[in-house]
Amino acid sequence: MSDYRFSCLWQRPEKISRYLCLFLICLFLAIGCNNSQTPENSNNNVDSNRISFGTTLKPRTLDPADNYELAGLNIIYNVAESLYTYEVGTTEIKPLLATAMPEISEDGLSYTIPLREGVTFHDGAVFDAKAMEFSIKRFIENGGQPAFLLGDVIETVEAIAEYQLKIGLKQPFAAFPALLAFPGACAISPQAYKIGSGEFNPNNLVGTGKYQLNQFNSDSISLDANNNYWGEKPANQGINMQIYAGNSANLFNSFKTGAVDVAYQSLDPQQIESLLNSKDNIQVTEGSGTVVNYLVLNLQQEPLNQPEIRQAIAAMIDRALINERVLKGQAEPIYSLLPTAFDAYQPTFKELYGEANTDRATELLTKAGYSVENPAIIEIWHPSGSITRGIVADTIKAYAEQELGGIIQFVPNSIESASFFSNLSQGVYPAALVDWYPDFLDPDNYLQPFLSCSQGSPNVGCEEGAAQSRGSFYYSDRANQLIEQSRQEQDPPKRQAILVELQKLLAQDVPYIPLWQTKDYAFAQNNINGVVINPSQTFPLWTIEKAAS
Repeated sequence: MSDYRFSCLWQRPEKISRYLCLFLICLFLAIGCNNSQTPENSNNNVDSNRISFGTTLKPRTLDPADNYELAGLNIIYNVAESLYTYEVGTTEIKPLLATAMPEISEDGLSYTIPLREGVTFHDGAVFDAKAMEFSIKRFIENGGQPAFLLGDVIETVEAIAEYQLKIGLKQPFAAFPALLAFPGACAISPQAYKIGSGEFNPNNLVGTGKYQLNQFNSDSISLDANNNYWGEKPANQGINMQIYAGNSANLFNSFKTGAVDVAYQSLDPQQIESLLNSKDNIQVTEGSGTVVNYLVLNLQQEPLNQPEIRQAIAAMIDRALINERVLKGQAEPIYSLLPTAFDAYQPTFKELYGEANTDRATELLTKAGYSVENPAIIEIWHPSGSITRGIVADTIKAYAEQELGGIIQFVPNSIESASFFSNLSQGVYPAALVDWYPDFLDPDNYLQPFLSCSQGSPNVGCEEGAAQSRGSFYYSDRANQLIEQSRQEQDPPKRQAILVELQKLLAQDVPYIPLWQTKDYAFAQNNINGVVINPSQTFPLWTIEKAAS
Protein backbone atom coordinates (compact mmCIF):
# COMPACT_ATOMS: atom_id res chain seq x y z
CA MET A 1 0.00 0.00 0.00
CA SER A 2 2.64 2.52 1.01
CA ASP A 3 4.64 1.84 -2.20
CA TYR A 4 1.68 2.91 -4.34
CA ARG A 5 1.13 6.02 -2.28
CA PHE A 6 4.74 7.22 -2.52
CA SER A 7 5.05 6.47 -6.24
CA CYS A 8 1.96 8.55 -6.89
CA LEU A 9 3.48 11.55 -5.15
CA TRP A 10 6.61 11.45 -7.26
CA GLN A 11 5.05 11.31 -10.75
CA ARG A 12 6.20 13.97 -13.26
CA PRO A 13 3.73 16.85 -13.85
CA GLU A 14 3.33 16.11 -17.55
CA LYS A 15 1.84 12.68 -16.86
CA ILE A 16 -1.38 14.09 -15.41
CA SER A 17 -3.69 11.32 -16.48
CA ARG A 18 -1.42 8.62 -15.06
CA TYR A 19 -1.04 10.60 -11.79
CA LEU A 20 -4.82 10.97 -11.48
CA CYS A 21 -5.34 7.27 -12.11
CA LEU A 22 -2.80 6.27 -9.52
CA PHE A 23 -4.17 8.80 -7.05
CA LEU A 24 -7.62 7.26 -7.34
CA ILE A 25 -6.14 3.80 -6.86
CA CYS A 26 -4.32 5.00 -3.74
CA LEU A 27 -7.46 6.58 -2.35
CA PHE A 28 -9.44 3.38 -2.94
CA LEU A 29 -6.75 1.26 -1.25
CA ALA A 30 -6.48 3.63 1.72
CA ILE A 31 -10.23 3.47 2.31
CA GLY A 32 -10.12 -0.31 1.96
CA CYS A 33 -7.28 -0.57 4.48
CA ASN A 34 -9.12 1.55 7.01
CA ASN A 35 -12.25 -0.57 6.63
CA SER A 36 -10.29 -3.77 7.24
CA GLN A 37 -9.40 -2.86 10.82
CA THR A 38 -10.43 -5.19 13.62
CA PRO A 39 -13.72 -4.46 15.39
CA GLU A 40 -11.91 -3.34 18.54
CA ASN A 41 -10.24 -0.45 16.70
CA SER A 42 -12.86 0.34 14.12
CA ASN A 43 -15.79 2.72 14.00
CA ASN A 44 -17.21 1.35 10.75
CA ASN A 45 -20.95 0.99 10.33
CA VAL A 46 -20.97 -2.80 10.63
CA ASP A 47 -19.65 -2.74 14.21
CA SER A 48 -20.68 0.76 15.30
CA ASN A 49 -23.43 -0.42 17.65
CA ARG A 50 -21.66 -3.22 19.46
CA ILE A 51 -21.01 -2.37 23.10
CA SER A 52 -17.65 -3.02 24.76
CA PHE A 53 -18.27 -4.02 28.36
CA GLY A 54 -15.65 -4.39 31.09
CA THR A 55 -15.98 -6.43 34.29
CA THR A 56 -13.83 -8.25 36.84
CA LEU A 57 -16.34 -11.09 37.19
CA LYS A 58 -15.26 -14.30 35.47
CA PRO A 59 -17.89 -17.02 34.98
CA ARG A 60 -16.97 -20.47 36.26
CA THR A 61 -19.59 -22.05 34.00
CA LEU A 62 -22.46 -20.98 31.76
CA ASP A 63 -24.55 -24.07 32.45
CA PRO A 64 -27.74 -22.80 34.15
CA ALA A 65 -28.04 -26.01 36.17
CA ASP A 66 -24.61 -25.53 37.77
CA ASN A 67 -24.18 -21.76 37.96
CA TYR A 68 -24.54 -20.15 41.37
CA GLU A 69 -22.37 -17.05 40.92
CA LEU A 70 -23.25 -13.56 39.73
CA ALA A 71 -20.69 -13.63 36.91
CA GLY A 72 -22.38 -16.49 35.08
CA LEU A 73 -25.93 -15.59 36.08
CA ASN A 74 -25.58 -12.20 34.37
CA ILE A 75 -24.71 -13.91 31.09
CA ILE A 76 -27.53 -16.43 31.53
CA TYR A 77 -29.95 -13.58 32.27
CA ASN A 78 -29.14 -11.98 28.90
CA VAL A 79 -28.95 -15.15 26.76
CA ALA A 80 -31.68 -17.35 28.25
CA GLU A 81 -35.13 -16.68 29.72
CA SER A 82 -37.09 -17.90 32.71
CA LEU A 83 -40.84 -18.18 33.17
CA TYR A 84 -40.92 -14.94 35.16
CA THR A 85 -38.64 -11.95 35.50
CA TYR A 86 -38.62 -8.44 36.95
CA GLU A 87 -39.54 -5.23 35.24
CA VAL A 88 -36.17 -3.69 34.40
CA GLY A 89 -34.85 -1.60 37.29
CA THR A 90 -37.56 -2.69 39.74
CA THR A 91 -38.64 -5.54 42.04
CA GLU A 92 -41.96 -5.87 40.17
CA ILE A 93 -42.32 -9.45 38.94
CA LYS A 94 -43.89 -10.13 35.54
CA PRO A 95 -44.34 -13.03 33.08
CA LEU A 96 -41.62 -13.69 30.50
CA LEU A 97 -41.86 -17.16 28.92
CA ALA A 98 -45.09 -17.51 30.86
CA THR A 99 -47.98 -15.42 29.55
CA ALA A 100 -49.60 -14.78 32.92
CA MET A 101 -49.01 -15.21 36.62
CA PRO A 102 -49.70 -18.79 37.76
CA GLU A 103 -53.07 -20.16 38.75
CA ILE A 104 -52.63 -21.46 42.29
CA SER A 105 -54.69 -24.21 43.92
CA GLU A 106 -56.51 -23.51 47.18
CA ASP A 107 -53.99 -25.54 49.19
CA GLY A 108 -51.10 -23.58 47.65
CA LEU A 109 -49.44 -26.74 46.34
CA SER A 110 -50.29 -26.66 42.64
CA TYR A 111 -49.20 -23.98 40.14
CA THR A 112 -50.60 -24.03 36.59
CA ILE A 113 -48.68 -21.80 34.19
CA PRO A 114 -49.65 -20.81 30.62
CA LEU A 115 -46.64 -20.56 28.27
CA ARG A 116 -45.74 -18.31 25.39
CA GLU A 117 -46.17 -19.66 21.86
CA GLY A 118 -44.02 -18.87 18.82
CA VAL A 119 -40.69 -18.99 20.69
CA THR A 120 -37.65 -20.89 19.42
CA PHE A 121 -34.30 -21.69 20.97
CA HIS A 122 -31.10 -20.41 19.39
CA ASP A 123 -30.51 -23.82 17.79
CA GLY A 124 -33.95 -23.81 16.17
CA ALA A 125 -35.68 -26.13 18.65
CA VAL A 126 -39.24 -25.16 19.57
CA PHE A 127 -40.03 -23.89 23.04
CA ASP A 128 -43.09 -25.52 24.58
CA ALA A 129 -44.25 -27.08 27.85
CA LYS A 130 -42.20 -30.23 27.24
CA ALA A 131 -39.05 -28.12 26.83
CA MET A 132 -39.79 -26.23 30.05
CA GLU A 133 -40.48 -29.48 31.90
CA PHE A 134 -37.13 -30.80 30.63
CA SER A 135 -35.33 -27.64 31.76
CA ILE A 136 -36.72 -27.68 35.31
CA LYS A 137 -36.16 -31.42 35.75
CA ARG A 138 -32.59 -31.07 34.53
CA PHE A 139 -31.96 -28.16 36.91
CA ILE A 140 -32.99 -30.37 39.83
CA GLU A 141 -31.76 -33.82 38.77
CA ASN A 142 -28.31 -32.92 37.43
CA GLY A 143 -27.28 -31.94 40.96
CA GLY A 144 -25.51 -28.65 40.27
CA GLN A 145 -24.72 -26.03 42.90
CA PRO A 146 -28.13 -24.29 42.77
CA ALA A 147 -30.18 -27.51 42.41
CA PHE A 148 -31.55 -27.18 45.96
CA LEU A 149 -33.34 -23.93 45.09
CA LEU A 150 -35.97 -25.82 43.08
CA GLY A 151 -35.32 -29.31 44.43
CA ASP A 152 -36.24 -28.37 48.00
CA VAL A 153 -39.55 -26.92 46.85
CA ILE A 154 -40.80 -28.79 43.76
CA GLU A 155 -42.42 -32.21 44.04
CA THR A 156 -43.56 -32.68 40.42
CA VAL A 157 -43.39 -30.86 37.09
CA GLU A 158 -45.51 -31.88 34.11
CA ALA A 159 -46.45 -30.59 30.68
CA ILE A 160 -50.24 -30.99 30.79
CA ALA A 161 -50.78 -29.38 27.37
CA GLU A 162 -48.58 -28.16 24.55
CA TYR A 163 -48.26 -24.74 26.17
CA GLN A 164 -49.33 -25.37 29.74
CA LEU A 165 -47.13 -26.44 32.63
CA LYS A 166 -48.19 -27.76 36.03
CA ILE A 167 -45.84 -27.71 39.01
CA GLY A 168 -46.58 -29.42 42.31
CA LEU A 169 -44.87 -28.19 45.48
CA LYS A 170 -43.75 -30.13 48.54
CA GLN A 171 -45.21 -27.42 50.77
CA PRO A 172 -46.92 -24.07 50.18
CA PHE A 173 -44.49 -21.33 49.19
CA ALA A 174 -45.92 -17.89 48.41
CA ALA A 175 -42.60 -16.69 47.01
CA PHE A 176 -42.51 -19.44 44.36
CA PRO A 177 -42.99 -17.11 41.33
CA ALA A 178 -39.95 -15.14 42.50
CA LEU A 179 -37.99 -18.39 42.68
CA LEU A 180 -39.01 -19.13 39.08
CA ALA A 181 -37.50 -15.75 38.14
CA PHE A 182 -34.04 -16.98 39.20
CA PRO A 183 -31.99 -16.75 35.95
CA GLY A 184 -30.74 -20.32 36.28
CA ALA A 185 -34.31 -21.66 36.23
CA CYS A 186 -34.44 -20.78 32.55
CA ALA A 187 -35.53 -22.69 29.48
CA ILE A 188 -32.70 -24.47 27.66
CA SER A 189 -32.81 -26.41 24.41
CA PRO A 190 -33.46 -30.17 24.85
CA GLN A 191 -31.32 -30.66 21.74
CA ALA A 192 -28.24 -29.18 23.42
CA TYR A 193 -28.41 -30.65 26.94
CA LYS A 194 -28.89 -33.94 28.76
CA ILE A 195 -30.50 -34.93 32.05
CA GLY A 196 -28.19 -36.89 34.32
CA SER A 197 -26.17 -36.40 37.48
CA GLY A 198 -23.15 -34.23 36.67
CA GLU A 199 -24.09 -33.91 32.97
CA PHE A 200 -23.06 -30.28 32.55
CA ASN A 201 -22.18 -28.18 29.51
CA PRO A 202 -20.06 -25.36 31.00
CA ASN A 203 -18.90 -23.65 27.79
CA ASN A 204 -22.19 -23.48 25.93
CA LEU A 205 -25.53 -21.74 26.46
CA VAL A 206 -28.55 -22.32 24.22
CA GLY A 207 -31.60 -20.41 25.38
CA THR A 208 -34.37 -18.26 23.91
CA GLY A 209 -33.08 -14.80 24.89
CA LYS A 210 -32.30 -11.55 23.14
CA TYR A 211 -28.66 -12.58 22.67
CA GLN A 212 -26.91 -15.67 21.38
CA LEU A 213 -23.57 -16.79 22.78
CA ASN A 214 -20.89 -16.32 20.13
CA GLN A 215 -17.67 -16.97 22.07
CA PHE A 216 -16.78 -17.83 25.66
CA ASN A 217 -13.06 -17.47 26.39
CA SER A 218 -11.08 -17.17 29.60
CA ASP A 219 -10.80 -13.39 29.29
CA SER A 220 -13.66 -12.44 26.99
CA ILE A 221 -17.25 -13.22 26.04
CA SER A 222 -18.99 -12.28 22.82
CA LEU A 223 -22.77 -12.05 22.54
CA ASP A 224 -24.63 -11.40 19.28
CA ALA A 225 -28.14 -10.00 18.98
CA ASN A 226 -30.68 -12.77 18.33
CA ASN A 227 -32.27 -11.78 15.02
CA ASN A 228 -35.02 -14.38 15.50
CA TYR A 229 -36.03 -13.18 18.96
CA TRP A 230 -39.76 -13.41 19.63
CA GLY A 231 -40.02 -9.98 21.30
CA GLU A 232 -38.41 -6.56 21.21
CA LYS A 233 -34.86 -6.70 19.87
CA PRO A 234 -31.82 -5.36 21.76
CA ALA A 235 -30.90 -1.70 21.32
CA ASN A 236 -27.41 -2.82 20.19
CA GLN A 237 -26.01 -5.39 17.78
CA GLY A 238 -24.05 -7.27 20.40
CA ILE A 239 -21.72 -7.21 23.39
CA ASN A 240 -17.93 -7.55 23.46
CA MET A 241 -17.24 -8.35 27.11
CA GLN A 242 -13.70 -8.02 28.42
CA ILE A 243 -12.98 -9.87 31.68
CA TYR A 244 -10.34 -8.40 33.97
CA ALA A 245 -10.55 -11.32 36.40
CA GLY A 246 -10.18 -9.96 39.91
CA ASN A 247 -8.18 -6.97 38.66
CA SER A 248 -10.14 -3.80 39.32
CA ALA A 249 -7.10 -1.63 38.48
CA ASN A 250 -7.07 -2.90 34.89
CA LEU A 251 -10.83 -2.38 34.60
CA PHE A 252 -10.50 1.14 36.00
CA ASN A 253 -7.67 2.05 33.61
CA SER A 254 -9.44 0.53 30.60
CA PHE A 255 -12.51 2.62 31.29
CA LYS A 256 -10.47 5.78 31.89
CA THR A 257 -8.71 5.36 28.54
CA GLY A 258 -11.95 4.62 26.68
CA ALA A 259 -11.07 0.99 25.90
CA VAL A 260 -14.48 -0.09 27.22
CA ASP A 261 -17.83 1.66 26.84
CA VAL A 262 -19.30 0.41 30.14
CA ALA A 263 -17.60 -0.69 33.38
CA TYR A 264 -19.57 -2.69 35.93
CA GLN A 265 -18.74 -5.05 38.82
CA SER A 266 -16.46 -4.53 40.58
CA LEU A 267 -14.38 -1.48 41.24
CA ASP A 268 -12.79 -0.68 44.61
CA PRO A 269 -14.38 2.08 46.72
CA GLN A 270 -11.42 4.39 46.02
CA GLN A 271 -11.77 3.85 42.26
CA ILE A 272 -15.51 4.48 42.44
CA GLU A 273 -14.87 7.65 44.45
CA SER A 274 -12.35 8.80 41.83
CA LEU A 275 -14.86 8.30 39.00
CA LEU A 276 -17.69 9.92 40.96
CA ASN A 277 -15.51 13.01 41.47
CA SER A 278 -14.01 12.92 37.99
CA LYS A 279 -14.22 15.97 35.75
CA ASP A 280 -14.08 13.67 32.72
CA ASN A 281 -17.15 13.50 30.52
CA ILE A 282 -18.55 10.18 31.82
CA GLN A 283 -21.94 8.93 32.97
CA VAL A 284 -22.72 7.36 36.33
CA THR A 285 -25.65 5.04 36.98
CA GLU A 286 -26.39 4.35 40.63
CA GLY A 287 -28.63 1.53 41.79
CA SER A 288 -29.97 0.57 45.17
CA GLY A 289 -28.34 -2.78 45.70
CA THR A 290 -29.89 -5.79 47.40
CA VAL A 291 -26.73 -7.14 49.02
CA VAL A 292 -27.11 -6.87 52.80
CA ASN A 293 -24.17 -6.49 55.20
CA TYR A 294 -24.70 -7.40 58.83
CA LEU A 295 -23.12 -8.38 62.14
CA VAL A 296 -24.06 -11.89 63.30
CA LEU A 297 -24.10 -12.49 67.07
CA ASN A 298 -23.66 -16.00 68.46
CA LEU A 299 -26.33 -16.51 71.12
CA GLN A 300 -24.47 -19.55 72.46
CA GLN A 301 -21.39 -17.63 73.57
CA GLU A 302 -20.92 -15.32 76.54
CA PRO A 303 -21.60 -12.46 76.92
CA LEU A 304 -23.80 -12.48 73.81
CA ASN A 305 -26.13 -15.04 75.36
CA GLN A 306 -27.51 -12.07 77.33
CA PRO A 307 -30.11 -10.09 75.33
CA GLU A 308 -29.05 -6.81 76.98
CA ILE A 309 -25.56 -7.12 75.49
CA ARG A 310 -26.91 -7.73 71.99
CA GLN A 311 -29.35 -4.84 72.38
CA ALA A 312 -26.56 -2.57 73.63
CA ILE A 313 -24.51 -3.28 70.50
CA ALA A 314 -27.57 -2.61 68.34
CA ALA A 315 -28.05 0.73 70.11
CA MET A 316 -24.43 1.91 69.85
CA ILE A 317 -23.81 1.15 66.16
CA ASP A 318 -23.19 4.32 64.12
CA ARG A 319 -24.07 3.35 60.55
CA ALA A 320 -23.57 6.88 59.22
CA LEU A 321 -20.00 6.87 60.54
CA ILE A 322 -19.28 3.52 58.88
CA ASN A 323 -20.78 4.70 55.61
CA GLU A 324 -18.84 7.97 55.61
CA ARG A 325 -15.44 6.85 56.83
CA VAL A 326 -15.20 3.31 55.50
CA LEU A 327 -17.58 3.01 52.58
CA LYS A 328 -16.97 6.49 51.12
CA GLY A 329 -20.72 7.16 51.07
CA GLN A 330 -21.19 4.29 48.62
CA ALA A 331 -23.72 2.43 50.74
CA GLU A 332 -27.08 2.96 52.39
CA PRO A 333 -27.60 2.34 56.11
CA ILE A 334 -30.34 -0.20 56.82
CA TYR A 335 -32.28 -1.09 59.94
CA SER A 336 -33.62 -4.50 58.91
CA LEU A 337 -32.28 -7.52 57.08
CA LEU A 338 -34.69 -6.63 54.28
CA PRO A 339 -33.32 -4.16 51.72
CA THR A 340 -35.22 -0.90 51.25
CA ALA A 341 -36.27 -1.99 47.74
CA PHE A 342 -39.10 -4.04 49.27
CA ASP A 343 -42.38 -2.50 50.36
CA ALA A 344 -42.27 -4.75 53.42
CA TYR A 345 -39.04 -3.10 54.66
CA GLN A 346 -39.48 -1.79 58.19
CA PRO A 347 -36.65 0.11 59.99
CA THR A 348 -37.32 -1.76 63.22
CA PHE A 349 -33.80 -1.38 64.64
CA LYS A 350 -33.97 2.40 64.32
CA GLU A 351 -37.46 2.47 65.83
CA LEU A 352 -36.37 0.36 68.80
CA TYR A 353 -32.81 1.58 69.46
CA GLY A 354 -32.27 4.80 67.55
CA GLU A 355 -28.88 5.44 66.00
CA ALA A 356 -25.53 5.71 67.82
CA ASN A 357 -27.49 5.73 71.08
CA THR A 358 -24.56 5.41 73.48
CA ASP A 359 -26.62 6.36 76.54
CA ARG A 360 -29.00 3.47 75.90
CA ALA A 361 -26.08 1.14 75.25
CA THR A 362 -24.41 2.11 78.55
CA GLU A 363 -27.68 1.62 80.42
CA LEU A 364 -28.16 -1.87 78.98
CA LEU A 365 -24.55 -2.90 79.65
CA THR A 366 -24.77 -1.68 83.23
CA LYS A 367 -28.03 -3.57 83.71
CA ALA A 368 -26.26 -6.74 82.53
CA GLY A 369 -23.57 -6.26 85.21
CA TYR A 370 -20.74 -4.77 83.18
CA SER A 371 -18.63 -1.71 83.96
CA VAL A 372 -15.36 -0.08 82.98
CA GLU A 373 -13.68 -2.28 85.59
CA ASN A 374 -15.52 -5.36 84.31
CA PRO A 375 -15.99 -4.78 80.57
CA ALA A 376 -17.86 -6.95 78.10
CA ILE A 377 -15.21 -8.25 75.70
CA ILE A 378 -16.33 -9.44 72.26
CA GLU A 379 -14.28 -10.71 69.34
CA ILE A 380 -15.44 -9.65 65.86
CA TRP A 381 -14.24 -11.95 63.06
CA HIS A 382 -14.18 -11.40 59.31
CA PRO A 383 -12.59 -12.96 56.19
CA SER A 384 -8.98 -11.79 55.84
CA GLY A 385 -9.51 -11.05 52.15
CA SER A 386 -12.11 -8.37 52.93
CA ILE A 387 -10.28 -5.12 53.57
CA THR A 388 -13.60 -3.31 53.98
CA ARG A 389 -14.81 -5.58 56.76
CA GLY A 390 -11.49 -5.25 58.52
CA ILE A 391 -11.82 -1.47 58.57
CA VAL A 392 -15.45 -1.72 59.71
CA ALA A 393 -14.39 -3.93 62.64
CA ASP A 394 -11.65 -1.46 63.57
CA THR A 395 -14.13 1.42 63.33
CA ILE A 396 -16.62 -0.29 65.67
CA LYS A 397 -13.78 -0.96 68.12
CA ALA A 398 -12.51 2.64 68.07
CA TYR A 399 -16.00 4.09 68.35
CA ALA A 400 -16.79 1.96 71.43
CA GLU A 401 -13.51 3.00 73.08
CA GLN A 402 -14.19 6.66 72.44
CA GLU A 403 -17.91 6.86 73.18
CA LEU A 404 -18.51 4.17 75.82
CA GLY A 405 -15.38 4.60 77.91
CA GLY A 406 -14.32 0.96 77.87
CA ILE A 407 -17.48 -0.65 79.27
CA ILE A 408 -17.56 -2.79 76.13
CA GLN A 409 -14.47 -3.74 74.14
CA PHE A 410 -14.29 -5.25 70.66
CA VAL A 411 -11.36 -7.34 69.43
CA PRO A 412 -11.14 -7.60 65.61
CA ASN A 413 -9.75 -10.85 64.16
CA SER A 414 -9.52 -12.33 60.67
CA ILE A 415 -8.97 -15.66 58.96
CA GLU A 416 -8.97 -16.84 55.34
CA SER A 417 -12.43 -17.20 53.76
CA ALA A 418 -12.82 -21.00 53.56
CA SER A 419 -12.04 -21.44 57.26
CA PHE A 420 -14.13 -18.41 58.17
CA PHE A 421 -17.36 -19.77 56.74
CA SER A 422 -16.71 -23.28 58.03
CA ASN A 423 -16.05 -22.00 61.54
CA LEU A 424 -19.07 -19.69 61.42
CA SER A 425 -21.57 -22.54 61.15
CA GLN A 426 -19.72 -24.47 63.87
CA GLY A 427 -20.19 -21.70 66.41
CA VAL A 428 -16.51 -20.77 66.73
CA TYR A 429 -17.02 -17.01 66.57
CA PRO A 430 -18.89 -14.83 69.07
CA ALA A 431 -19.52 -12.18 66.39
CA ALA A 432 -18.72 -11.85 62.69
CA LEU A 433 -19.16 -9.42 59.82
CA VAL A 434 -20.88 -11.07 56.86
CA ASP A 435 -22.75 -10.13 53.69
CA TRP A 436 -25.73 -11.81 52.02
CA TYR A 437 -26.38 -12.11 48.30
CA PRO A 438 -29.98 -13.18 47.69
CA ASP A 439 -30.78 -16.34 45.75
CA PHE A 440 -34.04 -14.81 44.55
CA LEU A 441 -35.64 -11.42 45.00
CA ASP A 442 -38.31 -11.88 47.66
CA PRO A 443 -38.43 -10.90 51.37
CA ASP A 444 -38.53 -14.61 52.25
CA ASN A 445 -34.94 -14.97 51.08
CA TYR A 446 -33.77 -12.36 53.60
CA LEU A 447 -35.64 -13.69 56.63
CA GLN A 448 -36.05 -17.47 56.38
CA PRO A 449 -32.30 -18.15 55.83
CA PHE A 450 -31.53 -16.24 59.04
CA LEU A 451 -34.38 -16.86 61.46
CA SER A 452 -35.63 -20.36 60.61
CA CYS A 453 -34.55 -23.40 62.62
CA SER A 454 -35.61 -26.96 61.82
CA GLN A 455 -34.28 -28.53 65.01
CA GLY A 456 -33.65 -26.95 68.41
CA SER A 457 -35.30 -25.35 71.41
CA PRO A 458 -35.23 -22.03 73.32
CA ASN A 459 -32.88 -23.58 75.88
CA VAL A 460 -30.28 -25.18 73.60
CA GLY A 461 -30.69 -22.87 70.59
CA CYS A 462 -30.70 -23.92 66.96
CA GLU A 463 -29.00 -27.27 66.49
CA GLU A 464 -29.84 -27.70 62.82
CA GLY A 465 -31.22 -25.31 60.25
CA ALA A 466 -30.77 -21.89 58.72
CA ALA A 467 -29.91 -19.97 61.91
CA GLN A 468 -27.27 -22.55 62.78
CA SER A 469 -25.64 -22.27 59.33
CA ARG A 470 -25.58 -18.45 59.63
CA GLY A 471 -23.71 -18.67 62.94
CA SER A 472 -26.29 -17.12 65.29
CA PHE A 473 -27.82 -20.39 66.59
CA TYR A 474 -31.03 -18.42 67.14
CA TYR A 475 -34.15 -20.41 67.98
CA SER A 476 -37.66 -18.96 68.25
CA ASP A 477 -40.93 -20.85 68.02
CA ARG A 478 -42.60 -17.58 67.07
CA ALA A 479 -40.14 -16.91 64.25
CA ASN A 480 -40.71 -20.41 62.85
CA GLN A 481 -44.48 -19.92 63.01
CA LEU A 482 -44.32 -16.52 61.28
CA ILE A 483 -42.08 -17.85 58.52
CA GLU A 484 -44.48 -20.72 57.90
CA GLN A 485 -47.44 -18.31 57.83
CA SER A 486 -45.69 -15.94 55.42
CA ARG A 487 -44.93 -18.84 53.06
CA GLN A 488 -48.56 -19.96 53.02
CA GLU A 489 -50.20 -16.54 52.79
CA GLN A 490 -51.13 -15.63 49.19
CA ASP A 491 -52.81 -12.30 50.02
CA PRO A 492 -50.08 -9.59 49.62
CA PRO A 493 -51.25 -7.18 52.40
CA LYS A 494 -51.67 -10.03 54.90
CA ARG A 495 -48.29 -11.46 53.96
CA GLN A 496 -46.66 -8.06 54.34
CA ALA A 497 -48.10 -7.71 57.85
CA ILE A 498 -46.49 -11.04 58.78
CA LEU A 499 -43.15 -9.93 57.33
CA VAL A 500 -43.27 -6.72 59.37
CA GLU A 501 -43.90 -8.73 62.54
CA LEU A 502 -40.89 -10.91 61.72
CA GLN A 503 -38.71 -7.82 61.42
CA LYS A 504 -39.93 -6.56 64.80
CA LEU A 505 -39.06 -9.92 66.36
CA LEU A 506 -35.61 -9.74 64.77
CA ALA A 507 -35.02 -6.32 66.36
CA GLN A 508 -36.20 -7.46 69.79
CA ASP A 509 -34.08 -10.62 69.92
CA VAL A 510 -31.04 -9.25 68.00
CA PRO A 511 -29.38 -12.40 66.60
CA TYR A 512 -28.16 -10.15 63.77
CA ILE A 513 -27.57 -6.43 63.44
CA PRO A 514 -28.18 -5.06 59.93
CA LEU A 515 -25.58 -2.45 58.94
CA TRP A 516 -25.75 -1.41 55.30
CA GLN A 517 -26.89 -2.38 51.85
CA THR A 518 -24.51 -1.84 48.98
CA LYS A 519 -25.06 0.77 46.33
CA ASP A 520 -24.41 -0.47 42.83
CA TYR A 521 -22.52 1.64 40.28
CA ALA A 522 -22.07 1.37 36.53
CA PHE A 523 -19.93 3.81 34.58
CA ALA A 524 -20.39 4.60 30.89
CA GLN A 525 -18.70 6.77 28.31
CA ASN A 526 -20.60 9.91 27.39
CA ASN A 527 -21.84 8.53 24.04
CA ILE A 528 -23.62 5.59 25.70
CA ASN A 529 -27.32 5.56 26.56
CA GLY A 530 -29.68 3.16 28.30
CA VAL A 531 -27.57 1.83 31.18
CA VAL A 532 -29.85 0.38 33.90
CA ILE A 533 -29.01 -1.48 37.11
CA ASN A 534 -31.47 -4.06 38.41
CA PRO A 535 -32.07 -4.47 42.15
CA SER A 536 -31.67 -8.22 41.55
CA GLN A 537 -27.95 -7.69 40.67
CA THR A 538 -28.63 -8.84 37.10
CA PHE A 539 -27.62 -6.37 34.41
CA PRO A 540 -29.75 -5.90 31.26
CA LEU A 541 -27.32 -5.49 28.37
CA TRP A 542 -30.07 -5.11 25.78
CA THR A 543 -31.03 -1.58 26.89
CA ILE A 544 -27.58 -0.13 26.11
CA GLU A 545 -26.89 1.74 22.87
CA LYS A 546 -24.49 4.22 21.38
CA ALA A 547 -25.76 7.71 20.72
CA ALA A 548 -26.08 8.72 17.10
CA SER A 549 -22.97 10.58 16.01
